[in-house]
Amino acid sequence: MPHEVDVRVGKRVRQRRWQMGMTQHDLGEKTGVKFQQIQKYETGANRVSASRLWDIASALDVQITYFFEGMEGKAANQNGDPCLPDFLEDKEAIELVRAYYSIPEPSRRKLYDLAKVLGA
Repeated sequence: MPHEVDVRVGKRVRQRRWQMGMTQHDLGEKTGVKFQQIQKYETGANRVSASRLWDIASALDVQITYFFEGMEGKAANQNGDPCLPDFLEDKEAIELVRAYYSIPEPSRRKLYDLAKVLGA
């Protein structure tokens, strides 16, 4: 059974990879491992060694501490992740946010207002 820290690190790897629009294959190439190994890291099935975590952090352009942010406080949300709202665990939600911010500001504001009305 995976340790909660390994699962947490894997989730953060996946989240950052998604934010950057990078595939598992891309990350594997940048870190010298097969995409299947990246899959195992992201699920927490395999632990990430310190040197590999260093490589991953470099490839994802984050500090090592990024993977552990929020671990100190145990005020976790429903899925057990203390930093991320549930919806940010979903790739589609991250892609939606990325698309939203690619819309020019005036149109984006109109879309925001429409979404508020539809959601009420």
